[in-house]
Amino acid sequence: MSSLNEAQKKEIIVLGAGVIGLTTAIKILEDKGAEYNVTIIAETFPTDPRTIKYTSFWAGAQYVATRTEDLNLRRMERESFDVVWAMSEPGSGVAEGCLLRCTDYAHLPEEERHPDGEDHPCHELYIHHLVLPTQFRQLRPDELASGAVQGFACTAVTFDIPRYLPYLLARFTSGGGSIIRGSVAHIQQVLEGGTKLFASGRKPSPPDAVILCVGLGARFLGGIEDKDVIPVRGQTVLLRAPWVRTMPVLKDLKDGAMPPYVIPRKGGDVIVGGTYHPNDWYPHPRPEITERILARGLKLCPDLAPPEVRAEREPTVDDLRPLILDVGVGFRPYRNGGVRVGVEWMDSSPLKDKGKKVPVVFNYGHGGNGYQAAWGSAIIALEYLEGALKNRE
Repeated sequence: MSSLNEAQKKEIIVLGAGVIGLTTAIKILEDKGAEYNVTIIAETFPTDPRTIKYTSFWAGAQYVATRTEDLNLRRMERESFDVVWAMSEPGSGVAEGCLLRCTDYAHLPEEERHPDGEDHPCHELYIHHLVLPTQFRQLRPDELASGAVQGFACTAVTFDIPRYLPYLLARFTSGGGSIIRGSVAHIQQVLEGGTKLFASGRKPSPPDAVILCVGLGARFLGGIEDKDVIPVRGQTVLLRAPWVRTMPVLKDLKDGAMPPYVIPRKGGDVIVGGTYHPNDWYPHPRPEITERILARGLKLCPDLAPPEVRAEREPTVDDLRPLILDVGVGFRPYRNGGVRVGVEWMDSSPLKDKGKKVPVVFNYGHGGNGYQAAWGSAIIALEYLEGALKNRE
């Protein structure tokens, strides 16, 4: 199809600039940029000072397959795998500098043991994709962490968030996408005002479609107010430990409802976590949790301590303190009932004699799976967008 002139293009607004919003906007722009103008409206962007309102910055962010009954999320993860794996290929380009391929070691206690080694989500992923079958294996007894009776190793990808999010934003804007900074209190503001909402004295211009990627904001956004969306508080510790290049996790949920994990990043920082506390809104680190994270992390992965310390003696938590760069808290945008994807037609104006029907595509509620589901979620959102606009025609 030949490119349309600007006046003929449809105006698409993506509301939200977290990892889901940015990825969705890129997918729409790169696939349909000849037909659509794509604009992101958000209060916060990746290059802004860090804030608890911007969840994507605080994620551990890795790609490993998860076992889920949410069919939408399962498809999102599968389709995201192909994209993320290609982006992490050595020599593939700028994105490679944001992504690290490493080995994920999943250690299981007795109550989490799989009766069959193939009944593991990583194995299922590789079988379906017909890639890396030799990179999935069961751990030998001498490789198991303390408290584990079974384990698996598979190749995974981690995201270096301070690099990856600005990369996504730059990829979008350099491809012709537009961004507008603004706070939206009610969906009707965007449906009626469109990209002119924050332009003083400009005539309202309803968009052709809105993609809702507002995460936890869906709970509060007027006209949406989805009370099934709740925060799941997570607390992590960021260490400077460039010698760590594996990703161990102990699938033991007895202590704190979240398994201890270690996630290395391409630039040499390491995220140690974590916690999983639904409906916990406290925005600051709790010191006692920080201590527990460090203790559990070191037990799981003694290699967190500097090599020179480990060469002389058994490391302690005190050996990790000089490595601490930050202690973070974030709110995972979990949704009871699963990720919300779909479309609903809404009036662009509350006045009956004005406005038009605008399709609103929902794309939120990914919980802690945003990074590993983002590209697949963007594919689904684009499908809903295309279907809605086609039906209008």
